[in-house]
Amino acid sequence: MTDVLRRGRASLAFSFFAQGVAFALLVTRIPAIQDRHGVSDALLPAFLAAVPILAGVGSVSTEKLVKRVPPSRVLRWSQPVVLLALLGVGAGDRMVVLAVSLAAFGLAVGALDSSMNMLGVSLQRSYGRSIMLSFHAAYSLGGILGASLAWVGAHWDLALWVSYLPVVVVLLPAALVGSRWYVDGEAGVVGGPSEKEAGGEGGPVVFKMLLPLCLVMCFAYIGDSTVSNWSAKYLQDVLGSSEQLATVPYNVYMVTTLLGRAIGDFGVRRFGAVTVVRGGALVAALGFAVVAVAPGAWVGMLGFTLLGLGLCVLVPQTFAAAGRLFPGASDVAVARLNVFNYVGFLIGSPLVGALGDVWSYRGAMLVPMVLVLVTLVYARSFDAQPDRYGGGHERPRTADVGRGSNGL
Repeated sequence: MTDVLRRGRASLAFSFFAQGVAFALLVTRIPAIQDRHGVSDALLPAFLAAVPILAGVGSVSTEKLVKRVPPSRVLRWSQPVVLLALLGVGAGDRMVVLAVSLAAFGLAVGALDSSMNMLGVSLQRSYGRSIMLSFHAAYSLGGILGASLAWVGAHWDLALWVSYLPVVVVLLPAALVGSRWYVDGEAGVVGGPSEKEAGGEGGPVVFKMLLPLCLVMCFAYIGDSTVSNWSAKYLQDVLGSSEQLATVPYNVYMVTTLLGRAIGDFGVRRFGAVTVVRGGALVAALGFAVVAVAPGAWVGMLGFTLLGLGLCVLVPQTFAAAGRLFPGASDVAVARLNVFNYVGFLIGSPLVGALGDVWSYRGAMLVPMVLVLVTLVYARSFDAQPDRYGGGHERPRTADVGRGSNGL
């Protein structure tokens, strides 16, 4: 493996890590952000919904943009915008500053998520084996660090800008320096073959063919947002835990997500993506079932642990499968697929909340369980020709996902 690819992999992993830190610092300090800018409880949902909606717009825009510039350039300049927008959220004290900062954050996040995964799919093809989960493991690690830094800021009652500024000062220049080693696929280069010309085996992106993966992406994020938004309330209000114990499930979920992604690529290489996705869906469904019937807090935490181990493999493998499905147009496929990340995020929390209010929160946990099980119906969409890597299942490197390196 060339030094170019090794540096490209390391720099992209750092980009995933930095994004995990930034996003965690934003979402875990929402109450403090609300207080600083004077956002009412009635207005807060509109602000929160605007971010994923604008992120979807950013993802769609990236699909058009990468036809003219390489994804590496989109990533190189969208990541600093995300970090500076985070600083704007913490430094401003007027609602208009918050609105502008969140708008910039949302648009840039859409471009950032799309371009990061485009490059990840491309690098996986160049490596000739599954490495996509390792990038998302870096994101999970960043999320854990960001959430920990947010806890420190809240514990010491630090101003938001005091919490955010050191992070931005460290991450922003490091991301810019690391961006020198991003590796694009051949068709991601300016002047490279057009999407139609590069379509190859996959051809132009046909939404009907991409739809099963879009649904899996949406269902995975419905499950993820259920954990992030409702685990603490569920443990405290339904299972009768203490307030302190109620903060544990999400941390456990994040740690198990990291562990699952850290070893997930080995499972894909040995058993194939279809088997790993089926296993992840079954483990996640079991986790929701355990949460729904748990007699107490500790059994509930076991359920959230299983959720982390199960859900963690679905999103990275969905991006990888899109690259396999459209090997000559993977950038477009990834950008379109990425929109359903935000669709699931928008649906998940309100769906569980509404069902909990009109029915019961135990019953509400069964809905994401069923949606995750639907992944089993679409598991063959994760197949490749062939779909197995390593461990006696090695295949020609030209048959992998995404695009090859151009040697940047």
